Amino acid sequence: MKEELAALGFRVVAISPDRPSKLTDSLKVKDLGYSLYSDSSLAAARAFGIAYELTDAEVARYKKFGIDLAEASGHDHRQLPVPSVFLVEKGGTIRWVYSNPDYRVRPDNAELLEAARQAARPAEKP
Repeated sequence: MKEELAALGFRVVAISPDRPSKLTDSLKVKDLGYSLYSDSSLAAARAFGIAYELTDAEVARYKKFGIDLAEASGHDHRQLPVPSVFLVEKGGTIRWVYSNPDYRVRPDNAELLEAARQAARPAEKP
């Protein structure tokens, strides 16, 4: 699918709430197929409107599974980003957004490619 998106003028970028040193293992994987960036402060997530505050129970649940969010991000902001996909033009205009708080639910490839095809078309003039 990366090739189809590239043919439409898009490139795949992933933004993680983990600090850069935590992303090292992911970056060691040969040919991830996309660029991986850190947003450990969640400044980008807040700017995109997808950061949400965790409850005490959610923080405790993560710790129960061995996940220390403050240690992973290097910040104690108790926030995470809602899993989201954005199609952004080169000029910075967001043309399509998919967000779902349930990280297990993602847009399927056909839906994403159709959105990319629509977003890649020049805007119609009135």
